[in-house]
Amino acid sequence: MTARNRANGAGGIQVIARAGQILRTLGTERQGLSLSELAQRVELPRSTVHRIITALESEGLAVAASPNGRYKLGPELVRLAAGQHGELRTEVRPLLRRLSGEVDETVDLSVLAHDHVSFVDQVAAPHRLRAVSAVGGSFPAHCTANGKALLATLRDDVLRKLLPEKLDAATPNTITDRERLIEQLGTVRRDGYAVDREEHTLGICAIGAVVNDVFGPVAAVSVPVPTQRFTGNETSLAQALLNAVAEMSATLGVRRT
Repeated sequence: MTARNRANGAGGIQVIARAGQILRTLGTERQGLSLSELAQRVELPRSTVHRIITALESEGLAVAASPNGRYKLGPELVRLAAGQHGELRTEVRPLLRRLSGEVDETVDLSVLAHDHVSFVDQVAAPHRLRAVSAVGGSFPAHCTANGKALLATLRDDVLRKLLPEKLDAATPNTITDRERLIEQLGTVRRDGYAVDREEHTLGICAIGAVVNDVFGPVAAVSVPVPTQRFTGNETSLAQALLNAVAEMSATLGVRRT
């Protein structure tokens, strides 16, 4: 390989890395960002950001968010994500069923979408009194077990950009202070799972943990339970969930340690 070819290859890798950085940054802002704001966030010249955004826009990976030059993630990413979620559901659904049967409760599979979690699959429990969300539905991440499990995979500086200082209260138990939530997410990282103690819906508690593939976190599995069945069973639910997500991660190529 000539020196020129090596230089071109290195330049191409750098452009891809910069494009990925821009897309990740756009993913933290639902209302989009201007070129100047993007350039400041990713610490690149505005002209460089403009060239990359133009290329991403031509591929449908970024789109104009407003007439005054703001940009957001494009529809092609949604299509690609949908394909990935379909494959993910196929891979882990047998293990979702197994977990639901083991704990005799509803089990949900969800992904992080900005500051919300979107439900992509579910195995419902047979109980008359049960917690059921809808596939395709979306809940705030900061007050749900699956959401907090996924938020805990992000760095604190990213969380401060993603979440407002004052978080919406879904119930009197919701953590509404961002710094208090970030402090709790440190415990989630330590324990490997998150708990929702009637923070999203009164009468419902939940436990959630992250599934990884070889590139990192891809989804969360959660077990929502009526409070009367959750109290006193948290430890056994957590152990069953952690065993299940470890097996799901192994199915997706993650080596067990």
